Amino acid sequence: MEIKITDKAVQWFKQEMELNEGDFIRFFVRYGGSSPLHEGFSLGMNKEEPMDPAVTVHKDGCQYFIEERDIWYFNGHNLLVDYDEKTDGPIYRYE
Repeated sequence: MEIKITDKAVQWFKQEMELNEGDFIRFFVRYGGSSPLHEGFSLGMNKEEPMDPAVTVHKDGCQYFIEERDIWYFNGHNLLVDYDEKTDGPIYRYE
């Protein structure tokens, strides 16, 4: 499994999450909402340092990651993080 993040999404994170070089963004499973992978669960994100990262990607001086305990959610899919102009926020796709 891998995380892919577009340049537009990286720019959104840097601006909206006020990221500096060396910062971390965690993608995590949260109860509530829905996704194409699991009804009743959705994906969240937070600015925090990793504890037990299973998957990481470095883009433009920052690290984006998923913890080992959340890897079940992806069910063998890759995570593609893009920017949605309509909602002015990230959009998640599963490949």
